[in-house]
Amino acid sequence: MKRALILALNEVRLYLRDKGDLAFTLLLPIVTFALMYGAFGGASRFNATAYVVDEDGGMYARSLVEGLGRVEGVKVSMLSTEKALARLQDADLNFVLFIPAGFSERLASEGRAELVFRQRGNGGQTGQVLGSIIRGIARDMERDIGIYQKVRSNLAGTGIAVETIDVVVTRLLEEERGNPSVRVKEELTGGTGELVNQYVPSILTMYVLFALMVGARAIVEERRKGTLERLLTTRLSVGELFFGKYIAGIGRGFVQTFILLALSYAVFRMFTPASFLQSLCFVFVYIAAVSALSLVLASVSRTEDAANWIGIVFTMATVILGGTFFEVSEGSLLHTLGRFSINTYANEALKKIIAEGASLGDVVPSLLIFVGVAVVGLILSRLIFRAVSGAR
Repeated sequence: MKRALILALNEVRLYLRDKGDLAFTLLLPIVTFALMYGAFGGASRFNATAYVVDEDGGMYARSLVEGLGRVEGVKVSMLSTEKALARLQDADLNFVLFIPAGFSERLASEGRAELVFRQRGNGGQTGQVLGSIIRGIARDMERDIGIYQKVRSNLAGTGIAVETIDVVVTRLLEEERGNPSVRVKEELTGGTGELVNQYVPSILTMYVLFALMVGARAIVEERRKGTLERLLTTRLSVGELFFGKYIAGIGRGFVQTFILLALSYAVFRMFTPASFLQSLCFVFVYIAAVSALSLVLASVSRTEDAANWIGIVFTMATVILGGTFFEVSEGSLLHTLGRFSINTYANEALKKIIAEGASLGDVVPSLLIFVGVAVVGLILSRLIFRAVSGAR
């Protein structure tokens, strides 16, 4: 076992010296993380342009537009009716707010009026959010109008001019908006946003799986060149050679994972110290299972090209079924097939640890699955492992 460990340490040392391997297994994920940081790492506020057609031009229409413009992240763009309809028809816009003629007059006289949302389909995610914001502003306007009417009614007959009442009520309402009785404070704990928490674990497991699967090609190449055979002329036995390669795979995967998790910790602030350590422990077991699978691939592949293609196809199938690129709907066929993907359990467990603060005790089923995959993979690959071409 000592000789197997020495072999593994040497493999890891060679891996760290190989600029090509480092570029592929470390630089590519780092670039991906950098792109994610550019997309999600900044302000997580909603940003959109609200396209508005004001066919009314009255006081309450202006108040609505001004209120929409005060919403953080929302920019208001005024359009004519003809231009708005044309851009909707051309699919240039998905959502436009129309303030119909008579809007302000009806609000002033009846206290009720109607806004029109014109949209393509459901208006898209941005349109739906803008629609919710506009409804909220409209409800606030309705509340303010009710307050004006109630105060006027209560002060009727006191001799106080209506204009004076409106000025005082307006001032009080503005003071309340500037210093509301109830404030909402946002506190971020161990994460920079739902999207980052969702995708970082998936990308991490994807690159580890891909690197170790493609790394099986190196074993096939060493067998073809006779490197493994020459190692057997030393004191190494086939079993020690086999376990040395297995431990080396774990070592390479752990180095890669540690660096990527450390970068996520530093850049995205998505970990607490406890969740960082638990993630490392969890991923170590995941790497042990993947390393066993890579030995199965190396054992069954006759050529480097075969190892490459099998590794790529297996990795992409596993990654897709594991819900790396999109959320898999529960109860769907893809969700059922995903139960056969090792990445499904890795992604789900890591998201629980990172985003929900779960402990290793909460993801024991996933850990047991990885242990089972590692044991079965080691037994199977050891039975068919060949150190020499054409021999076991």
